Amino acid sequence: MAISWKSFDFFEVSRISLPDDDARHLFERNEISSICAGSDSLFIGGNDGSVSIMGKNWSLVRRFQAHETGRVTHMRQVEGTSLLVTVAEDLSAEPVLKAWALDKLVAQTKMPTCLSTLTINNGRRQFPISAFAASDDLSQIAVGFGNGSVTVIRGDLVHDLGTKQRIVYESEEPVTGVQLATDEKLTTLFISTTTRILRLGLSRKGQGLPPKTVEDKGCAWGCMALDDETGEVVVARDDALYTYSLDGRGPPRAYEAPKSLLAMYDNYVALKCLPSGEDGRDAEGMRRRLWGSGNDDLFNATTFVLLEPDLRIIAHQETMMSPVRFIFDIWGDLYTMTEEGKVYRYHEKPLSQRLELLYQRNMFHLAIELAQSSGMDAQQQTIIYRKFGDHLYQKADYDGAMVQYIRAIDTTEPSQVIRKFLDTQRIHNLIQYLEQLHERRKATADHTTLLLNCYAKLKDIDKLETFIKSPGDLKFDLDTAIAMCRQGGYFEQAAYLAKRHGETEMVVDILIEDCQHYAEALDFIWRQEAEVAYPCMKKYARVLIKHCPEEATKLFVLYYTGKFRPRKTIVPVNGESETPSAILPGGFTSGAASAVQNLSNYLPFPYLNNTSGGGTPGTASASNKQLGHNGLSLSEEDHPPPKYTVPAPRTAFSSFIDHPTEFITFLEACLDEEEWKPTDRSDLYTTLFEMYLHKAGQNKGHHREEWQAKAKKLIEGEHVPMESSSVLLLSDLSNFNDGTVLVKEQAGLFFDIFRSYTSAKDTRGAIKALRKYGPDEPQLYPAALAYLTSDPRVLEEAGPDELTSVLSKIDKDGLMAPLQVVQTLVGQSAGGGVATMGMIKPYLYETILRERKEIEVNRRQIETLRNDTDKRRAEFIDMGAKPAVFQATRCSDCGQGLDLPA
Repeated sequence: MAISWKSFDFFEVSRISLPDDDARHLFERNEISSICAGSDSLFIGGNDGSVSIMGKNWSLVRRFQAHETGRVTHMRQVEGTSLLVTVAEDLSAEPVLKAWALDKLVAQTKMPTCLSTLTINNGRRQFPISAFAASDDLSQIAVGFGNGSVTVIRGDLVHDLGTKQRIVYESEEPVTGVQLATDEKLTTLFISTTTRILRLGLSRKGQGLPPKTVEDKGCAWGCMALDDETGEVVVARDDALYTYSLDGRGPPRAYEAPKSLLAMYDNYVALKCLPSGEDGRDAEGMRRRLWGSGNDDLFNATTFVLLEPDLRIIAHQETMMSPVRFIFDIWGDLYTMTEEGKVYRYHEKPLSQRLELLYQRNMFHLAIELAQSSGMDAQQQTIIYRKFGDHLYQKADYDGAMVQYIRAIDTTEPSQVIRKFLDTQRIHNLIQYLEQLHERRKATADHTTLLLNCYAKLKDIDKLETFIKSPGDLKFDLDTAIAMCRQGGYFEQAAYLAKRHGETEMVVDILIEDCQHYAEALDFIWRQEAEVAYPCMKKYARVLIKHCPEEATKLFVLYYTGKFRPRKTIVPVNGESETPSAILPGGFTSGAASAVQNLSNYLPFPYLNNTSGGGTPGTASASNKQLGHNGLSLSEEDHPPPKYTVPAPRTAFSSFIDHPTEFITFLEACLDEEEWKPTDRSDLYTTLFEMYLHKAGQNKGHHREEWQAKAKKLIEGEHVPMESSSVLLLSDLSNFNDGTVLVKEQAGLFFDIFRSYTSAKDTRGAIKALRKYGPDEPQLYPAALAYLTSDPRVLEEAGPDELTSVLSKIDKDGLMAPLQVVQTLVGQSAGGGVATMGMIKPYLYETILRERKEIEVNRRQIETLRNDTDKRRAEFIDMGAKPAVFQATRCSDCGQGLDLPA
């Protein structure tokens, strides 16, 4: 026996206990000549020509006399039908074949109906039948004889429509087996003799092909069978098992033992093996099998073996003192009958028990093959892989164990495997497992973290890049992968992941926080769509304005004025590529130790605009037009601005903290736009006014005046969208009097403006305000008179002429009575007044002279009015005493006619 076969006990053997005397008598008489397994019943042919039918409980169901003479040597029951074919032999006559309908009983005899009977032709030569085979529809039957001839019967045995017989093969060697292999077009007859294997084709119409020798080796009687599952013919020789098909002979399965009987059962081959030294092809052995056994066989022990050829397993093996005479399978089990009439059942153990037997001997490869051949689903097979992996791990075969653990990855808790390989520091194996977890979408964030840590520990950049660049859908937690790459210093890989999966904000974060490449980050933001760029602008505004003030301010201006256009780059398709060193962005020098030196390979084009390591935003912008061989960056005018919602300007104010100059540039640019809401425009004006005053406070001299002038100009318009309270508050906080004055002036509070100057002892300002607002506010002159004469220093600063001018205006417009003027001049100082007599003498002279003239004029007017009064009184007296004559016919005032008084 070849050492490649593994021996196990896959079957449970039990002897059948016959339930009644009839059954026991049938088997114990040793009168059985043949056995045939049917669909539901077991058919037993007797030496007396009878057929007994056994039920599943091994009780005798029916017995009928199939043949009057001869032994029933062969039977065939068509599966799924009630048809039975029997063949009886008597050497005094030719063999007889009958077809029976078991479900149709003859009323008188209660026997099955015989559908047809025929005599098998062997050229009238009296030789026993050595082989028999029938097709499933009984349309073709092959019969082999001991004299070496083979007869083929064709026809309709079921309906008794006639048959044809033809001897298709003759030889000098006895026929040891025949089998019919049927397909749609052709039925192939395989014939075995003691010296060769032949094949010939049998057409449906009765025409056949000449026999063709398949192999110049034959087999013993009973050592040829048909495997219904594969359609192959199996032949057992003493050295091996052979298979034959229409394509020729298959690979042999070496199993050395003298074999005398072969049967197929599922995937198993059942063999009866003779003791070593006996040859099943000797004449005496042939005689015993054809005609029965003598008493000598009772003392010749045989071996019964069940083989699984594909797996090279001996599934069962036992030595039997009483040789096996028949092998048949029915009711889901395999049965044998010995020469003593004893029946044994061979029940295959459940698959779990068979696998356990293999586990006990650590034959996991065999267990896997057994599971696959038994149709076990893939999920259950993973249990075997896991057990196999545990076995190999214990043997320190870590590579082999990992192969099995990966096969069992679907049903194995990953932590169990990971813990094992972490304990043994088998990082390469652990990487294999973690990669498979990601490949099969079973990895968690912790698994991703561990895998990237393993890459980092081994410094395996190639595998890291292969992992993150794997095609198809994302197989790992993106945030975890990016975080781990950044933590390990693999910034270019982190940036690649972020860019590939649309994490724009993360790309900017890496460029700014990890790489400190602010200009590149700004340019990358500029290349995004408006909705994508805005969050990045807001988040990193301060740092960008700090390091790239000019370009960052320009970006904010464009975005908040609705003119933002993403920068575009046209890449020429010329089939050429540059080396990474030729397109490194500014700051990415070839000798840099940073892991981001090749970031330009991962992010498209934003970083190809600089060529010098210390490039400024200005130089980067200037180089946007030309990118050498890599592409041409389009200007903002080359494509229209996209439509997007412009945010309120106040959302950008906090971004310019500590950058007042850039802030003023931003505010001034925004004010140039007209399409602002009133609240937004008010915010812009108020904030810009505040920034002007802030800059004025930071400067001195003419620079201060320039900023104050800008602030004043900003609020001088008629419709400035600013709250007066805001202007007043900001002006007061910044000591910007012009702002306060301007607000009061716009509100018509001239007296308050003048009072603010006098309160501040700003004589020049007070005089200026008097001249500006005096014509519209006359009451300023009395207040000015009181102010000028309130203090000698004020009067001295203003000068006598200014006092004279004020007195002249008061006198001219009659704003104060002379007495009030005198009282004002005298009452302003505790010392009796500030103005001297010489200062007011012209005023008093003019006043007295004017009043005297007015008195004289009034006196003359009084006299005239008195005379006129006296005259009118005289007229009234005359009108009451004397008649009056009216000659006018019309009223002199209205022109209407006059009527006589009634």
